[in-house]
Order: sequence, then C-alpha cells, then structure tokens
Amino acid sequence: MECFKIAPQDTIKLLTSIDCELAGAMIMAKKMRSHAIFIKDLHVGAANILKQDALSIGADLAVPTGTILAKDPKVDCILIGTTKHLEILSKKELAQPFGLKTLAQKLKEFIKIKTYPTKIMGIINANDDSFFQDSRFIGSDAIRKIEQMIEDGAKIIDIGAVSSAPGTKSVTANEELERIKPILQSIKQQKLYEKAQFSVDSYEPLVIAAALEHGFSIVNDITGLQNDEVARLCASYNATPVIMHMQGTPQTMQKNPVYENVIIDIDKFFHERITKAQSFGIENLILDVGIGFGKTLDHNLTLLQNHEHFSHFGYELLIGASRKSLIDKIIPTPTQERLPGTLAIHLDALDRGASIVRCHDVKEHFQAIKVHEAIKYHASY
Repeated sequence: MECFKIAPQDTIKLLTSIDCELAGAMIMAKKMRSHAIFIKDLHVGAANILKQDALSIGADLAVPTGTILAKDPKVDCILIGTTKHLEILSKKELAQPFGLKTLAQKLKEFIKIKTYPTKIMGIINANDDSFFQDSRFIGSDAIRKIEQMIEDGAKIIDIGAVSSAPGTKSVTANEELERIKPILQSIKQQKLYEKAQFSVDSYEPLVIAAALEHGFSIVNDITGLQNDEVARLCASYNATPVIMHMQGTPQTMQKNPVYENVIIDIDKFFHERITKAQSFGIENLILDVGIGFGKTLDHNLTLLQNHEHFSHFGYELLIGASRKSLIDKIIPTPTQERLPGTLAIHLDALDRGASIVRCHDVKEHFQAIKVHEAIKYHASY
C-alpha cells in the first residue's frame, strides 16, 4: 500500500479517475477544501450560537476567553471548516438572531467563487517620468512595442500618460491628453483593438473619453471611480473600470499610511465603490488592491498573503506589483533588476485568486505563467 497527499486543484480529477460519479465527486470535493475565516465584531450571542452550530457539523469557531459568559458585547473570532461546512452554515444561520443572517450571506459569497482565465496586461507609458525607464514610449515606438507585447502574449495593453509613482507632480488633463493622443490615433487607424483589449490608465474624464472613442474598453482608474463623470463614461461606453484602492493621492500616499485593518478597510472600500458602479449601470468590474499605493511593506505583504479574500466579490482581481519598491524593501535591488521578485509576487498572486497580471515584462511573464500552470494543473496518476 502507498499513499500521497492530493493537490487541491486535482481533487475532482482524481476522484473521477477512481470511478466516482461526477455528482459525487463534486460533493466530496467540497469536503476536501478547508477555510479559516476571520470575523470581526461579532455579537457575543451570535458567537455562542455559531460555535455550537459549527461544532455540531464538525467545524469549529475560535473565540476569546470569556465568550461563553458574554464578558464582552462583541468579539473577534475565526471560523474553521470545509467548503461543505460553510455551505451548511450559510443556510443554518439564516434563521438565527444577532446578525447571523448577514453573516450567512457573507458565507455564501466565500463558497461561490468564480474563476477566470489568466490574462497578461502589458504596460505602456506615454510620459518621460515613469519609474521604470524601459516602459516609456512615444509615437511609432509605442505602436511597435504594443504589437510586440501582443505577439509575446499580452491580452490587454494598459496605456497611461501620467506617472502615479509616490511624490510625482500632477499634470493638467490637457497635457495628459496631448501626450497620449498620437498613440490613440494610431491604435484606431490600425484597428489594434481587434488584436487585444486596450486599457487607459487615467482618472481624467477628458482623457478617458478620448480613449473610449478610439476603441478602448477598460478604464484603469487609480482613484477607484471617485469621479462620477468617470462612472458615467464607463456606463455609456459599456467599458470595464478597474477599481483600484489608494490611500490619499500619488503626492501624499506614502506619508505614513495607516489602517485599522488593511484587509477589512479595503474590503469596505470595494463594497462602497462596487455599489456606486452598479448604481450607474456598470456591469463588469475589475478589482485591484493597489499594491504600493498608500501601503507600507507590512500592508503590501498582508494584502498579498490574503489576496484570495477579495475573490468573494465575484469579479476579476488584478495584481500589479511589477518592479515596485516593496521588492527593494525586502531585498535591496535597483528597479532594472527586480524582474525575479516581480515574477515571484505575480505567480503567487495567481494562486491566490488573481487572474490579470499587469506587468512591464510580457514575454518573461508569459513563459513563467505557462510553466506555472502546467505544474499546477497537471494531474496524471
């Protein structure tokens, strides 16, 4: 007799390989994936009910000492169980008091995670102050680079004309438009939007409107739809906005950023902006936690470790850490030499729910992702 541990992504394939019926395999697969869910400020009465309900089905709830005696009115706790356990509790708690009905709805979100195919988003900067010099292009050079990125495997090309690096100076919308206009015109003339999707990296309505008129279909807004006019433009053109989280502005964001809880705070931000987008009639969204935008190294690492959490919204997650300074904070490395660190972050993020990788080095990412996926999804026993 021999045995080995099964990789999570191989469960259904392996179950069917031993002649389990597909319906049975789907049920058993839910029992093979475990979860640990942090719950903040739960009513102590709810905690005691949930503890007993969890134990009754083989799950558990970690609670503070004194919870059973209702020492504090609200408690932080951790729910531990399989996908099947969460499925049962999401139904069972609908009939319980103390806010457990709301918790039941949240549990449903965690077990109905959508998956999306991986896409590479290549970066083109039409400005001369981007932090990574090799991403700066103008005119015909930009078009040649775009065509090369598409050939190398990019499905999306993200084009911006203003640097959002910490401390950079702002420019007027008219100046931003003048920088990017020649590239927009060439893209439309050559119908490059038929070869890949195009994204405009801007939060200025003037620039966004011009890009959408030239065949762009994604709006990469670092302010996360703060401007109502940007939301209206996305709705009227049926464009997909990238809602990115940023604390402060590019000029102030790295001046002592503070969060009560970075995961919960950003989760609340996404909930608010998703609700706003939906109120304008926007259907498709992409979420970006904003690595390096108003975050310390600790904040960035916490977000990367818990990136899968944000999958519960049901939208595609974008990861954009290409050559960023958090790599230098981990191990001192100049910008030109940060590709290995970038690949490490991005491949890990793909395992934690990301499906869109925004990067400068398309060819290298395409190869790394293909090898990574071959290893991850290969199951020949």
